[in-house]
Amino acid sequence: MELNALTIKQATTGLQNKEFSSVELTSACINRIKKRNSDINAFISVTEDEAMDAAKKADEAIKNGSSKTLTGIPFGVKDAICVKDIRSTGGAKILDTYTPPHTATVIEKILSEGAVLVGKQNCDAFGHGASNENSMYGPVKNPHDTTKVAGGSSGGSAAALADNQCLFSIAEDTGGSIRQPASLCGVAGLRPSYGRNSRYGIMPMASSLDTVGPMAKTIEDIAILMEVMAGNDKKDATTVNQEVPMYTKEIIKDISGMKIGVPKEYMELEGMDEEVKHIIEKQIEALKKMGCKIEPISLPHTKYAVPVYYIVVPSEDSSNMGRLDAIRYGVQEKGDSLYDVYANSRRNGFPEEVKRRIMVGTYALSAGYYDAYYKKAQKVRTLIRQDFENAFSKVDLLVTPTSPFPAFGLGEKKDDIISMYLADVFVSPGAVAGIPGLSVPVGNTKARLPVGLQVMGPRLAEGRVLQLGHHIQQAQS
Repeated sequence: MELNALTIKQATTGLQNKEFSSVELTSACINRIKKRNSDINAFISVTEDEAMDAAKKADEAIKNGSSKTLTGIPFGVKDAICVKDIRSTGGAKILDTYTPPHTATVIEKILSEGAVLVGKQNCDAFGHGASNENSMYGPVKNPHDTTKVAGGSSGGSAAALADNQCLFSIAEDTGGSIRQPASLCGVAGLRPSYGRNSRYGIMPMASSLDTVGPMAKTIEDIAILMEVMAGNDKKDATTVNQEVPMYTKEIIKDISGMKIGVPKEYMELEGMDEEVKHIIEKQIEALKKMGCKIEPISLPHTKYAVPVYYIVVPSEDSSNMGRLDAIRYGVQEKGDSLYDVYANSRRNGFPEEVKRRIMVGTYALSAGYYDAYYKKAQKVRTLIRQDFENAFSKVDLLVTPTSPFPAFGLGEKKDDIISMYLADVFVSPGAVAGIPGLSVPVGNTKARLPVGLQVMGPRLAEGRVLQLGHHIQQAQS
């Protein structure tokens, strides 16, 4: 039995039954990282000493009967999420030496359960990218084919999980950064509703879209994690003050009679990979056999989601990136004047994609252009949200492909910026609307590259989304 290949549920059962220890489980993950990280590049920092200490404490807690759901389970965290006294670079050289004085709320909750942090995972710098080729620590490679990308920006989190370097990952999704790499790497990934999980302690990109969520090997594991992570946080005024459902109980409810909408704008997209389309259509037919009612749905403003996203996000980006001046923290370059220190530090500390988004956002917010770009984008964003609200008045959930294509080659789209941005065409609409989205692995292409199905639901309906995803996954096992 390969301990590092276990799910959270399997590992928890094994630990409680004394079949193995957390030290053994953690060692299996650390050894896998040592063996494979030079090939995959999923981790920027590995916290081996801290992990082994935490594993020993977890074994003591299990021994004396004070363990909790996640006690002793090894996990990784996207490097754009802060953990106190652990190097957190955000994938950018400007923060190469940064160690936060605080821990993100969601990570505090997980650590308080006795989970074992094995390291910080590679990502596109500050979440800027769809392929994880914009990290200043090198690209993350897909464990299914190391000539392919892992997806972005949470590619390190997805690749580490798919390669069994940890049992779960905590990542962040602004426009698709959990769901898209989850699809390309063949794992499950949930973007919760905006406000369901606390954003405190994550490095902000676009504050009105940033969302923290889990990646795991099964939907059941996602449900377990959400029961721990979700909830109101006094440190984040955007979190909702609603009771966290028992997701593990909701996912086992019967789905027969559930109305599932299939948006024609997604399935008729020009340029979608034919194998991906076939796999998704086959899964939709399987849902019919499971008792679901399939309804055609239209989301007419879908085509505007990517343009809206790439106006709103760079605009908020340019504001958030202003704090990175290399004066208060970060790597400071030399200069003959204060201006030179600022300019040199940001020039050398940011990759090209970060600079591009700062420039686009600053332009969109500038005098004379604010109304034409940012304000208009926010109006269209409202129309996109209304499209989803209208759809959910007719159906319970929506299903779509997660990505229009499987993992593409390293460097294949790096110089074609528009093509790269379109990699998020199926995941950005839900992000713009602030609704939950789940990527469920549903098959592989002939080249053995994973394909994900996206399930979207009304705001705060994560339980229903996970319910359908769980039944889809169970039907495959």
